Amino acid sequence: MANNRIARVNELIKRELSQILLKEIEFPKDILVTVTRVETSANLIQTKVYISVMPEKQTPRVFQVLNQEIFDIQQIVNKRLKMRPVPKIKFVEEKKTKEAGKIEELLERLRSTLHPSETSPPSPKGKRLKKV
Repeated sequence: MANNRIARVNELIKRELSQILLKEIEFPKDILVTVTRVETSANLIQTKVYISVMPEKQTPRVFQVLNQEIFDIQQIVNKRLKMRPVPKIKFVEEKKTKEAGKIEELLERLRSTLHPSETSPPSPKGKRLKKV
């Protein structure tokens, strides 16, 4: 039963934080910030919020903004959630998304190696150019 409660708390925090980051926090232009998952401790004292950033090179900048705004973000969450205690938020860089991206890239390379005709455009065999 406690496990079910933690799962519901994780989902609630993920939904609220996603909205807060979307509407309340100003990130630099052309950066996509996503809450990928949330892991709350069994005693509800702390929650790790996993953040994915696109493009990846902007990750340090996004975490700088998040850490500057952490107090305000925590206050908003405390007001919105109808539960006690409200876990203390800690932002963590999502590594699994990067791993998944690398795996996809490797699979795509493998596909193009095994089936080169499917990934490259057809060659214009037998077509002659008209002389003008």
